[in-house]
Amino acid sequence: MNYHTLKARQRSERDGYPTNLALRIHRALSWLNRAEQADDPDGRFIFLWIAFNAAYATEIDEQYRLTEQLAFTSFLKKLCELDSSRRIENTVWQEYPSAIRNLLNNPFVFKSFWDSRNGRSTEEEWQARFANSKRRAAHALGDRDTAGVLGEVFNRLYTLRNQLIHGGATWGGKVNREQLRDCVNLLGKLVPLIIDTMMSNPETLWEDAVYPVVEI
Repeated sequence: MNYHTLKARQRSERDGYPTNLALRIHRALSWLNRAEQADDPDGRFIFLWIAFNAAYATEIDEQYRLTEQLAFTSFLKKLCELDSSRRIENTVWQEYPSAIRNLLNNPFVFKSFWDSRNGRSTEEEWQARFANSKRRAAHALGDRDTAGVLGEVFNRLYTLRNQLIHGGATWGGKVNREQLRDCVNLLGKLVPLIIDTMMSNPETLWEDAVYPVVEI
């Protein structure tokens, strides 16, 4: 499944989508298209993350604002519940189990590791948080809790996203390339499935997209 197959489906169905879903799908597909044209893993990851962001992001009242991680964890849980054909589940348990375990055990995509290097926490604190995170992931893996596993995985992806977007890595660098390749492969598989699942469930409440189109 790629941009071209999803775009063909979107063109045939979009008149029946609610406005908010139509805008999310249109934007997400545009960034998936750009991601598939990227010939470097750094650029591909960034464009895939923007595609994911376009699919899930919502505006939350400041008084009740959730962290971004909680927002996309809730979104992933909804998707897993809607995925009647279990394609997301199969991706986690059959296609990428080794890459997922590698990510969950990799300190370089764990935020608290970098906090300790920047003096915001101690070595003991980040090690304890890492151990707790791995325990949560192990429980989710043991229970075959797809949404729980993806929640932990996307927290790691979010750390990598921050590192790249905020200039904390060198484009095309030689350091820590293995986890970038794993993240690109996993996100490249999941983003099309996310978009397809959303298109298959137009009647579901998809909240208004952030930055709606303004007619002037």
